[in-house]
Parts: sequence; C-alpha cells; structure tokens
Amino acid sequence: MAFVQLEDGELHYQIEGPAGAPVLVLSNSLGTDLHMWDAQIASFSKSFRVVRYDTRGHGKSLVTQGPYTIEQLGRDVLALLDALKVEKAHFCGLSMGGLIGQWLGIHANNRLHKLILCNTAAKIGGPEMWGPRIEMVEKGGEQAMKELGAGAVGRWFTPDFARDHADKVAAVTDVLAATSPLGYAACCAAVRDADLRKQVGSITVDTLIICGSHDSVTTVADGHYLQNHIHGSQLSDYYAAHLSSVELGETFSLRVTEFLLS
Repeated sequence: MAFVQLEDGELHYQIEGPAGAPVLVLSNSLGTDLHMWDAQIASFSKSFRVVRYDTRGHGKSLVTQGPYTIEQLGRDVLALLDALKVEKAHFCGLSMGGLIGQWLGIHANNRLHKLILCNTAAKIGGPEMWGPRIEMVEKGGEQAMKELGAGAVGRWFTPDFARDHADKVAAVTDVLAATSPLGYAACCAAVRDADLRKQVGSITVDTLIICGSHDSVTTVADGHYLQNHIHGSQLSDYYAAHLSSVELGETFSLRVTEFLLS
C-alpha cells in the first residue's frame, strides 16, 4: 500500500500503468473508495499512468475531525500530485469527486490537462438533504452506515443492473457500510456547503461531462447546467444511475479514453 504524508495524516493511493504515460487521477464518490474504479483500470492503464486515491475520510486514508470543505479535498489532490512530482494530470471525478474536479478546474487549472466530471453538479442538494443524513450518521455511527449501505442501491444503480449484477452492487455498498461515520459526515458537510454555480464558467480546460439518465442524485439537467457554463465542454449521457463508472464498465472507459486521446 502507498501513502502520501499530508500535514495531518496519510492519504492512501494506488498507481497502475506504464511509467512515463500521461497521468490520470481518479477521484471517488461519497461513501466509496478507490475500488469504485476497478472496472476501468485494465482499460485506462493501457494508455495512462493511473493514480487513484481514497478521498479524506474514506477507505484507508486519513480521517480527521470535520466538517471538511471541497477546497480542503482539492488541496489534498494537489498535495498528492506534488508528492508524486506530477506537474499536470488528467482528472476524472464522480459525484463528490466531480465537485473536487470543478474546484481544481476553477482554482488550479494550470495543473490539469483535461477534466472529466461524472454524475455531478455545481451544487448537489441543500441543507434539507444533507442535514438529516449528517445527524443520522453522527448519532447512529456504524449502524447508521450499514443502513445507508442498504438504502444506497436504489440511488446508485438502475433496477435491472442491481438485479443482474448483485455481486458488483454488494461490493460497492459494503464499502459504504464500512466507511468511517466521522469521515462520511465530514464529507457530507463538504458537499452540502459546495456551491460552484457562479464559478464553473471560469473553467477553461477541455471538459467532458458524463450523466446517467436514471440518476436521481445528480440529474442530466445538472449535467446540462455544467455544459452550458463550461465553454466548449462535451456531454454524454447513458442509461445508468449515479455510479455510472460501475454500471457502464467498459462503455465508460472507452468514452473517457476517446476524450482524453482526442
């Protein structure tokens, strides 16, 4: 296992792909870890030096006292790039990872080649959505995380995918159930407080937006908002729910690779 030492703890990461290839950073969604990208690694690592990491509060990365901010999570990515001596990279983030990608595009575009924003929005929900969830997790601890894991299936996957790929669904929801309640609640606060609607227009790097037609969390309309405000950006929508990378598998990989190599 590989870790980068931050000022307040260790950030867990993993690298695959040929040395010297363009670097592609993958950023996980809320309640998952770097394994949410497992279906993409065989394909991505043919053309890219793939760096995937566990966002603060998740997986094997540091869990510090919250609340966190998207800026804080974005600066963790910059610290990771600095530690690996990577001057510029492609960045692909899903949901919360997409918010981190937007922050990087706004505030650190000089560190990016191209940007992929998946199943995300310039603002994801509001206090009425996140407040009760944060309270539930802070009060209920590990048991609340298990309940969230069981309830995530309908948000994260289309019904037919959940029916036909129960093993893949369980692998992802088990990670949510095992996520640190402290880290999860702190990241919920980061997503709750992030509102980039007035800033995304300043993103100038080439951007691809990926949406799921059955995503009730970050809708296709949210994707079109990003497309309309990020000059020259492309949008692709697919039959999928919120975790499109898991549900689409190779289709997702091929679209991202096509965009990055074009």
